[in-house]
Amino acid sequence: MFTWPVRVYYEDTDLGGVVYYANYLKFMERARTEWLRSLGVDQSRLLDKAGLIFVIVSAEARYIQPARFNDALVVTARLESSRRTTMTFVQEIHRDSLEGELLVRGRVQAACVEASGFRPRPIPVEILEKLERPV
Repeated sequence: MFTWPVRVYYEDTDLGGVVYYANYLKFMERARTEWLRSLGVDQSRLLDKAGLIFVIVSAEARYIQPARFNDALVVTARLESSRRTTMTFVQEIHRDSLEGELLVRGRVQAACVEASGFRPRPIPVEILEKLERPV
C-alpha cells in the first residue's frame, strides 16, 4: 500500500470550515499520481511515446468524518484489481497517520485509453507489474 501526506489548506474547505467533499477525490488523485511517479511511471512520457492516458471511469467515496483546516492527512492507494484495460484502486484518508481516524474510504476505476480518440487500450504490462509489487 502506498501512502502520501496531504495538508488541508484554507482553500480546501467550505463555508462550514470542513474539507469540501470533491477535494477528497483530488487528494486521492494526488496519491495515485505520486505512487506512479515513485514507481518510475512518467505519465507525460506515456502520452508522448505511446499516446496513452489514464482516465477515471468511476469513483465512489464514503465520507465518515470531516477533515478541517490545517489537518495533516495520510492518503493511501492500493491496486485492488486489474483487467486488460482497467485498474481499480481502493483508497483511504486518515487523520495524522495510518493509525489515525479514518475519514474517507474510496474506490476509483481508471481506464487506459488512446489520447487521440479515447478508445480503450491495454494497460502496458510494465506498469501493471510495478503496481502489483508489494510496497
